[in-house]
Amino acid sequence: MKKKVLTVLLTGAMVASMAAGATVVSAEESDNTLTVWAWDQNFNIKSMQIAADQYAADHEGFSVDIIETSSDDCQTKLTTAANAGDYSTLPDIVLMQDNSYQKFLKAYPDAFTDLKDMDINWDDFGALKQSYSMVDDTHYGVPFDNGAVIACYRTDILEEAGYTLDDLTDITWSRFEEIGKDVHEKTGKYLLTSEATGGDTLMMMIQSCGANFVNEDGEAYIVGNETAEKCIDLYTELVQNDVVKLVNNWDEYISTITSGEAAGIVNGNWITATLMSTEDQKGLWGITTMPKVDGVDTATNYANNGGSSWYITSNCKNVELAEDFLASTFGSSTDFYDAILPETGAISCYLPAGESDVYNEPNEFFGGQSIFSTIVEYSSHIPEFTKTPYHYEARECVNTAVVNIVNGTSKEDALQEAQDTLAFKMTE
Repeated sequence: MKKKVLTVLLTGAMVASMAAGATVVSAEESDNTLTVWAWDQNFNIKSMQIAADQYAADHEGFSVDIIETSSDDCQTKLTTAANAGDYSTLPDIVLMQDNSYQKFLKAYPDAFTDLKDMDINWDDFGALKQSYSMVDDTHYGVPFDNGAVIACYRTDILEEAGYTLDDLTDITWSRFEEIGKDVHEKTGKYLLTSEATGGDTLMMMIQSCGANFVNEDGEAYIVGNETAEKCIDLYTELVQNDVVKLVNNWDEYISTITSGEAAGIVNGNWITATLMSTEDQKGLWGITTMPKVDGVDTATNYANNGGSSWYITSNCKNVELAEDFLASTFGSSTDFYDAILPETGAISCYLPAGESDVYNEPNEFFGGQSIFSTIVEYSSHIPEFTKTPYHYEARECVNTAVVNIVNGTSKEDALQEAQDTLAFKMTE
């Protein structure tokens, strides 16, 4: 989950609960203790502690020893252990970002425990979310953090230009461009903001088609990739026609939203926390589906950006306990997901959770929409696509190509440079 600002979702009770539940028990003291690496006290760690408390209520003596470890450190420590040929330094359970995991599973398959014997109904999770932590038909991770993409719009700015949220629901990017040009002409606002250094928008566009910037053999596939070229053409037009406000960094990206310079944003649903930190815009936002790419048979209005899953390492001394704990909480408990939503803002990937009363409560910030049940529903429609260990490298190369095209480089030259650069990075 990227750059969450969750203070608006937290309660005073959270702080007290965190203090009460943060007792550290070493793994050596109890066979019923599991060690866990995770980051973000208010999100992942808090969710894990609530899961442990819930499980302990029916399993006397159970506890977790949560060691706060950044995402980068989780990856570095895993690499160090693998290169040393000694996994004894790893915890029982580790959290990993979905877009990073495939690289580590392919490089160090013996670092993780396969979950083929785990008591989980995998169909209770969206196919795309499952696939992030799978090889062939084997599961390695328990899905957690929902990264389903949403489109968020300022309904007051849309109204000023003569549009409603329905006009932007289940549309194509070309229709989005038409509306965006009209909105900019009438209000001076951009219909979308996008970070030039991140490349998230393009990745969401191509993955919503069930495609990627690599082929099924895992090779760079930018030149000659018709779906990629359609996405790049559309995105470039959006920038050149004042539909997208292209900014240089994350801070500027957020500023365009909070200042009202941009009337819309398309990103992973974690962006709702940032939006809800702008109290003066309460009731002025609505969410709907993202636009889909024109002229692509497999195109949908659904994509993913962000998310993470829990993994049992090969160093786990009590795999049966770890599997039962994760299956009983993250893998099957609507009560658990109802508990963590108001405490942490963590939105479930467990599809049945979207049917609960908690998930269907109206959200005042978003004009009374039941956004959480909607987000869970969106996550069930996201198409699978070819995964790559070089997700971030591909994103960077393609984003650079777009910036170069906008600045005058021919599309052919820009895409060839992106292709060559990505192919080189994949050999490093």
